[in-house]
Amino acid sequence: MESDEEEILTEQEPIRFVLSLKDGGQRLDKLVAGRLSQYSRSRLQRWIEDGHITVNGEKAQAKQTVIGDEEICVIPQLAEEDLAFTPEAVDFPVVFEDNAILVVNKPASLVVHPAAGNWSGTLLNGLLYRDPKSATVPRAGIVHRLDKETSGVMVVAKTIEAQTDLVRQLQARTVKREYLALVWGDTPQSGTIDEPIGRHPRDRVKMAVIHTQSGKPAVTHFRKIAEGVCNNMNVSLVKCRLETGRTHQIRVHLQSIGFPLVGDPVYGKSHLASVFPRQALHAFRLGLIHPCTKEVCEWTAPLPQDMKALLEQSFIEENGKWYESDYS
Repeated sequence: MESDEEEILTEQEPIRFVLSLKDGGQRLDKLVAGRLSQYSRSRLQRWIEDGHITVNGEKAQAKQTVIGDEEICVIPQLAEEDLAFTPEAVDFPVVFEDNAILVVNKPASLVVHPAAGNWSGTLLNGLLYRDPKSATVPRAGIVHRLDKETSGVMVVAKTIEAQTDLVRQLQARTVKREYLALVWGDTPQSGTIDEPIGRHPRDRVKMAVIHTQSGKPAVTHFRKIAEGVCNNMNVSLVKCRLETGRTHQIRVHLQSIGFPLVGDPVYGKSHLASVFPRQALHAFRLGLIHPCTKEVCEWTAPLPQDMKALLEQSFIEENGKWYESDYS
């Protein structure tokens, strides 16, 4: 079994094609990028520099101009970080799967991607274990993340082509993502928070609203759908709709207007942290264009049991209408 997995990790089929005469006079790196759009330009540039792309059997040069009629050979390489991760048996519910994508309902406490302090037991490790072929896709196909203690639906690509397409949809802000969050306080009925987010200037573990060049555009739309009382304090259940996907975006944005998430250990009310063991945030809906069929697809995941119990304690009764999309 180990040898089979190692073979999948290291062996990549060369990609060969012959340029036409009309390609003459153009730069090789631009031509290759046009032919192999499933790979990023930076990755292809690195392969040229490392000798993994040849022209008529000779090592290619980064800014080489072609004559036309040359044979190009590209030997795809896995990034070092992709080779560093180990398959592990990690349990996660699957909502949908076909040959191109996998949609999972990530449970709270599951880290999406290995990083300092969480090098194992992540969703990525589980993806590699579930399907060893995912090792041939950067980051095992992960294209977006949820915080460790945020639950909900995520999409994972099973091919490089699907991954590239999904990344472009995310960059174009066409992926539809909706969340349910329980926050402290009585929020307005609805609103839009359009504030840039960046690394906190003093606490590098945290993010914050930053009005400098380091802040990146971030837009969160919210709508109150229920009210309750938790620990003798008013709480609001809000539905959040994202235009961007910055780190900790919903948590930072709602805290910035005075409504931190219940249970949030970083941006919430520290003296009330014991009310709920994690931030009360669930990604309940995901919508996108299927990278192969080009059909409009949507998936939903109901609230997990711990958040349902929290709402019951807050005198909020679950309503099926919560899961209807706020996207027009």
